[in-house]
Amino acid sequence: MTDIALPTYSPKDFASDQQVRWCPGCGDYAVLNGVRKAVAKLGIPKENFVFVSGIGCAARFPYYMNTFGLHTLHGRAPAFATGIKLANPELKVCVVSGDGDLFSIGGNHTIHAMRRDVDLSLLLLNNRIYGLTKGQYSPTSEVGKKTSSTPMGSIDTPINPLALALGAGCGFVARCVDVDLKLFDEVYTRALEHKGCSLVEVYQDCNIFNHGAFFYASQKDSKNENTITLRHGEPMIFGDSSDKGLVIRNGRIERVLISDVDESELMVHDESNLAHAMMLTQLFHPDFPEPMGVIYKRQEHETYERLVEAQVIEAKEKTDQSLEALIRGTSTWTVGS
Repeated sequence: MTDIALPTYSPKDFASDQQVRWCPGCGDYAVLNGVRKAVAKLGIPKENFVFVSGIGCAARFPYYMNTFGLHTLHGRAPAFATGIKLANPELKVCVVSGDGDLFSIGGNHTIHAMRRDVDLSLLLLNNRIYGLTKGQYSPTSEVGKKTSSTPMGSIDTPINPLALALGAGCGFVARCVDVDLKLFDEVYTRALEHKGCSLVEVYQDCNIFNHGAFFYASQKDSKNENTITLRHGEPMIFGDSSDKGLVIRNGRIERVLISDVDESELMVHDESNLAHAMMLTQLFHPDFPEPMGVIYKRQEHETYERLVEAQVIEAKEKTDQSLEALIRGTSTWTVGS
C-alpha cells in the first residue's frame, strides 16, 4: 500500500484573486489572515474546502478564500452548509458569518445545526452591531446601546452565543479576540479538526459603527486584567502580574487575589466539564475576566451526516424498487368533482 502525500500549502495558496473590500481597519482582515493560516496547516486539498456565508460584512468571506464557496441567503448559511455536508460528507464545510446573521434571522438554523451535531465549523464574527446596514443594534448589542434603530438605548437582553451553543449541544465552543492571532490560530485549528459541530466566537472590532466595543479585551494595557486565557488542566489565573484567580464558592465563581487563598482552591480548567463551561459563559466584564480559548470540548461521536449516510445505505439494501416506484407508492386516490 502506497502512502498518499498530503498537500503542502502556505496561507497565500488560499488567497483568491478578489480585492478585499472591507473598511480600512476592520477586524475582519485579521480574521481572514488567521483563517488562511489555519486551513493551510491541515493538509486538506483546497478543493475539499467549502466556505459558506449568509448576509453582512462577514459574508464576503467566501470571495476571499481560494476554495469553493457559497454566498447564501440571510440567516440560511447553516442550512446550506448542512445540505452540502449531507450531499458530500468528505468535504470540509466552514460557515463564516456575523452576530446578526447567525443569531437573529438565522438563529433557528444555527441552533439546529448545533443540536444535530453536523460536522461544520461555525465562525462567528461578533461586533455587536449591524455593520453592512449602517449601524443598527444587533442580537448581541448590550443593554442601553444607542443606535439609529434604538435612539433611546436598547432594552433587549443580548444573546449569549456561547451559552446558547452549549445549551443547543454544540460539541466544541471557544472564544478569542480578532487581534490575538496566536490564540485564534490555536482555537480555530482545533475547531476545524474537531469531529462534529464547533463554534468559535471572535470579538471583532467594527471601527465605523462600534469602534472600541472590545478594547477592554484587546488592548495591551487592559486585556490581562479583563480576560483570562484558558488552558486545559491549568489553574485559572489572570492579571498583569498573574496575581488574581477564580474559585468556586457556594456553587458560584468568584474572583480572588491569589495571595488571599490557598492555590489548591483555584479552579482548574477542564474543557470536558460542561457544568464548568456553562458557568464560564456567564463571566462578563467588568465584574469578571472574560474567558478566552477553548471553553468546552465534548468527546467526539458519530456525526449527523454519517448517521444519515448509514440510514440511506440501509434503506437501499431493504428495497429493490426504483425511485419512480417509491414515489408513486402503492396507494392511489381518485378525486371526483
